[in-house]
Amino acid sequence: MRFLGTIAVMTIGALLIAVGFNMLLIPHQLLSGGVSGISMMLGYATGWNISVLYFVLNFPILVWGWFVLGRQFVAWSVYSVVAATLFLQLVPVYSLAVDPMLGAVYGGIIFGFGSGLALRLGGSSGGFDIVASIVTRKRDLPLGMLLFILNGAVIASLGLLNNDWEAAMYSMASMFAAGKVIDVVHIRHVKVTAFIITNETEKLLAKLLATPRGVTIIKTRGAFAGAEKDMLMTVTTRYELAALRKMIRQLDPKAFVNIVETVGVIGEFRRG
Repeated sequence: MRFLGTIAVMTIGALLIAVGFNMLLIPHQLLSGGVSGISMMLGYATGWNISVLYFVLNFPILVWGWFVLGRQFVAWSVYSVVAATLFLQLVPVYSLAVDPMLGAVYGGIIFGFGSGLALRLGGSSGGFDIVASIVTRKRDLPLGMLLFILNGAVIASLGLLNNDWEAAMYSMASMFAAGKVIDVVHIRHVKVTAFIITNETEKLLAKLLATPRGVTIIKTRGAFAGAEKDMLMTVTTRYELAALRKMIRQLDPKAFVNIVETVGVIGEFRRG
C-alpha cells in the first residue's frame, strides 16, 4: 500500500509539473529553472517538442546518478521524469492566465509543489536536483548559491537569446516562487541533522555506515523511565532524507527521531 501510495503521489506531482509548464509558463514563453528551463529555451528557439527535449536532456543526468547515487532515489526520479514527459504530451498548451506575471508566479507555485512532492517521497524531478545530490556527496559546497548561479545562467541565456529581459525577469519570479513552495513541501536547508534514539543500534549502524555519512553514538537516559538507550547522530542531505526515514521505519518503527535543519557544517561532511 505504501508503494502504491508513493506511485500515486509521484504521478500527481508529475501532472502538476506538466500543468505548470503547459498552461502557465510555456504560453508566455517563460522558463522554469534547471534542465526543464533549458529544454523550454531550446524548444522556443528551434520549435522542437519541449517534452522530448525534457526527457533527452534529463537522460544522461539520470544515468550518471544511477551509478553515483542510491538506486532507489534515481529509480523514483526516472519515474517522475518519464511521467512528466508523458503528461507534457497529454496536457494541452493553453494559457490559464493572460497576465505573464500571474503565469510566472502560479506556474512556479504549481511546478514547485509537484517537484516538492517528488523530493519528499524520495525522488526528484530530475535535472539540477540530481546534480546537486551528487555534488553534496563529494563536496561541502553552498548548494543554494550554486543552484542559483546555474539557474541564473539559464535565465540570462533567455534574455540574451530573445533580447527580452522582461521575460527573463518574469522567469526569475517563477523560479523564486517554485523554490519557496519546494521549501514548504519538503525542507528548506540542503543539510539536515537526524538524532535517532533507538534500541536497534547495530541494525541501524550497519545501514548508516554503508552510506558516505558519518555517525556518532551518544549514550542517553530517559528522564521518565530512566532507561538507557543509544542516540545516533548523523548529518545528511535533503535528497537522502526520504531514504533515511524509510530505513528507520523498517528497522526500528519505535525509534524516536528528531530531524533539524542544519545551517552549516565545519569539518568533514563526507565520511572517508
